[in-house]
Amino acid sequence: MSTLANAATSVEQYRMLIDGEFVSSRTLLPVLNPATEEVISEVPAATPEQVDAAVLAAERAQSDWARLPAIRRAGHLREIATAIRQNKSLLAQTISREQGKILPLAEIEVDFSADYIDYMAEFARRIQGEIIPSDRSGENIFLYKAPIGVVAGILPWNFPFFLIVRKMAPALVTGNTIVIKPSGETPNNACEFAKLVAESSLPRGVFNLVTGKGSVVGPALAGHPRVGMVSLTGSVEAGSAVMQAAAPNITKVSLELGGKAPAIVAADADLDLAVRAIRDSRIINTGQVCNCAERVYVHESLADEFSARMTDAMRKTVSGDPFSDGVEMGPLVSSAQLASVESAVKQARADGAEVATGGARDDRGRGYYYQPTVLTGCRQSMEIMRKEIFGPVLPMATFSNLDEAIALANDCEYGLTSSIFTRNLDAAMRAANELKFGETYINREHFEAMQGFHAGWRKSGIGGADGSHGLEEFLQTRVVYMDYDTSKN
Repeated sequence: MSTLANAATSVEQYRMLIDGEFVSSRTLLPVLNPATEEVISEVPAATPEQVDAAVLAAERAQSDWARLPAIRRAGHLREIATAIRQNKSLLAQTISREQGKILPLAEIEVDFSADYIDYMAEFARRIQGEIIPSDRSGENIFLYKAPIGVVAGILPWNFPFFLIVRKMAPALVTGNTIVIKPSGETPNNACEFAKLVAESSLPRGVFNLVTGKGSVVGPALAGHPRVGMVSLTGSVEAGSAVMQAAAPNITKVSLELGGKAPAIVAADADLDLAVRAIRDSRIINTGQVCNCAERVYVHESLADEFSARMTDAMRKTVSGDPFSDGVEMGPLVSSAQLASVESAVKQARADGAEVATGGARDDRGRGYYYQPTVLTGCRQSMEIMRKEIFGPVLPMATFSNLDEAIALANDCEYGLTSSIFTRNLDAAMRAANELKFGETYINREHFEAMQGFHAGWRKSGIGGADGSHGLEEFLQTRVVYMDYDTSKN
């Protein structure tokens, strides 16, 4: 029975895609628009049995899929990329409605996703093995790269559409099949994507979509004995749960987890550049990005000027309806996320931080809005400087020399992204070599390229995504020893 017994006719009911067929379940879950707090759709709450059916469908399809020449697998991917571009408007609007992302950013996400699929399809002719010299005469050693089998992709809600293809495209081009589980906050775009897949020539079972509660679907996927790899983007807690579920089957995991990215503003920094780049890195997607600039360390000689400029820039940020022209920031994704950000700022104020601007809910009568916020006078021991915020809040502290700045930046349980703003080559190179993060940005905003490698250190994850190194995550190695000199026997 639906959780919304008398749902309005305007509320769309989506279905899952399992083995090429659209299916529902007895229980439906509501999806809300965070800008209006209205129910906009219902999605099935998958049962463990339905998750099992999706995994087994992927397993049945995998052998034939892997036997296809990689270039033909790439052709299927390019077909899907074309369909994405043809349905850009629908997909972008779907993302904005369910996630609160401003429409221009949702459109960029759709475009980037199509480009990402095409980029990964180009690797079809670049999956390479090796021939290794043998110590024996009459023998060759061949090293092959082989698909893992069935991949489970568990997605977050902040870039929900891009994360589908970030997991699907490299998995499929390397010969794996996949089961995708979108976030319960943002399943609609994944269901729209599944419709495009079903209309394409992709063989049934190669791509499957299951929706539902993370507490049910997550363990069922991560703990399934037929899943060869689990790729999760989410919180540290979710990553830990996936590792525990995967452990009994020794299933491979690839995890992109939280971040607490430091941004260092050196004494010789270009302040116009630093303010613009850090502000942009803080408000993008309302601060709900794992590689956002989450804390700033500014040289004490610049503290007052930088604080004044950053406060002014954040105060001028235009927030509002994600579909309105000129809006730079929409609502947070949910009431729970709004409460979390509000609680973090409240604690920071209790700890002695000062609110330079913002610091409260943006009360519009409806929607999960929070004001762009700058906190000054922060200390390293404060929770606001150590725990991920995931909202439009920027805490700032000062430092006296580069040694101190690097030490403060590294004093963190996370290790995803970092940045420094400096005109000094020595300082830039020291940061590049000494910051203990998977990514370091020098004199630019925090945002990765598809040809790079997005990987976290410490509690920010295991493995990584993008580029040739990201592709390797979806492959395993086989070595064959061939003794061809039969005259020896």
